[in-house]
Amino acid sequence: MTNENSGRDMGEVMDATVTYMKDRTGRSLDEWVQIVLSSGPNPHDLSAVRRWLKNEHGVLLNTRWAIADAAARAAGWKRPKVDEYINQQYSGPKAELRPLFDRLRAALEDLGDDVAVEGRAGYTPFVRRRQFAAVVAATRKRIDVGLRFVTPPPSALIVGSKGPGMGTHKLSLESLEQLTEAVEELLKAAYEQNG
Repeated sequence: MTNENSGRDMGEVMDATVTYMKDRTGRSLDEWVQIVLSSGPNPHDLSAVRRWLKNEHGVLLNTRWAIADAAARAAGWKRPKVDEYINQQYSGPKAELRPLFDRLRAALEDLGDDVAVEGRAGYTPFVRRRQFAAVVAATRKRIDVGLRFVTPPPSALIVGSKGPGMGTHKLSLESLEQLTEAVEELLKAAYEQNG
């Protein structure tokens, strides 16, 4: 699976999006922010702003994300820290999954000093040069792990998938006992293929 942005982090993608926004859309980021603030949905509801930009203005994906983020910040929104995102994901009915997530996070971070954990509202990405794993509390009882492979290793534990995150494959875990050496080898393979 080839991604046109492979090899660039999301900060670089957003910087390029903002740089060329006026050429591509006819408006600068500041002009878009003013449009959202004056006639768009609540700027604190980033999903609603992105939908509105797509449906009402035909704005493309990365541009929608950049505008929604800038408009929310202009309205006083502060991006949560990584652990705040994680705490939200593993609260309430999904709280019992937290020990499994914490153990999985430790296994992913132990793969190398270059592993970064990023915050997202719906899932937790793990990144080297590019995202190699994404963890989501899929249900009250199950965590799905999206793994990005160039060449997937043979394993009955993974299935082809579009996500979570940028995963080409996923595996599902319901208990700490399922976090086996075979699972750790799959995590390592994804890490090594995305360096």
